[in-house]
Amino acid sequence: MDIVILLEGGLVLIRRDNPPYRGSYALPGGFVEVGERVEDAARREAMEETGVDLEDLRLVGVFSDPRRDPRGHVVSICFLACGRGKPKAGSDACAAEIFPLDRLPPLAFDHEEIIREALKVAGSG
Repeated sequence: MDIVILLEGGLVLIRRDNPPYRGSYALPGGFVEVGERVEDAARREAMEETGVDLEDLRLVGVFSDPRRDPRGHVVSICFLACGRGKPKAGSDACAAEIFPLDRLPPLAFDHEEIIREALKVAGSG
């Protein structure tokens, strides 16, 4: 799962500490644990990777292109949320930063596409 976190007028991104795309910027996210609800996994992963609490969690969509992840066919349920707190890297991230929406760095995976879709969802609510 991936989470688009809006905070202080920008977007929270992590710098990946592990392959694939080690050193690249990406949305925070990860894998759902057995017995865990996807919404709970989103909150857990956001806290583990960025130190940010999530508010107003909304579904963006499901991204399932078999080529989206070089590790294999990984399906992502993507969420949009407002963040609360100061980003601090943890877990699989070597950095967690807020970027202005009009100045995002190049991103790993299909995260540019996910962000475009999330901003459509943000504009509709």
